[in-house]
Amino acid sequence: YDFEVLPRSVTKENVSEKPNEGCYVYGLFMDGAHWDDEHKVITEALPKLLYSEMPMVWLKPIESKAEAKERKVYNCPVYKTSRRAGTLSTTGHSTNYVLTMKLPIAPQHSEKYWTKRGVAMLTQLDD
Repeated sequence: YDFEVLPRSVTKENVSEKPNEGCYVYGLFMDGAHWDDEHKVITEALPKLLYSEMPMVWLKPIESKAEAKERKVYNCPVYKTSRRAGTLSTTGHSTNYVLTMKLPIAPQHSEKYWTKRGVAMLTQLDD
C-alpha cells in the first residue's frame, strides 16, 4: 500500500463516494508526535497532548514490485491499543499490531529520529 494523509477538511461526514482504488481510514490517533497539515509531515507532539487525532488517510494499493514515490518516510506502526503488546502470533507480530503506514517526514529528520521517540498510531485510546 501507499498512504496519503488527506487534509483535515476531508472528513467522513463530507466524503460521499468511495475512492476508485483503496479505502479511506479515519479515527486513528498519533502517539508521540503530531501531523503537520501545512507541511504534510510528522512533527513534534503538541505541548501537554499525549495523543493527537490523525486526519483521514487514503490507503492506495500498489503493485508489490512498485515502490511508492521516492520520499523520506517514517514506517509508522499502527496498533489496536496503546499497550503495544500482545501475544506473538504465527506471523511473528504482536496480535495488537495492525499494519505499518509510510508517513512523510521533514528533510531535517530521519526515520531513526521518530523511532527513538516511539511514535506510533493507535486505533483507540485508553479510558
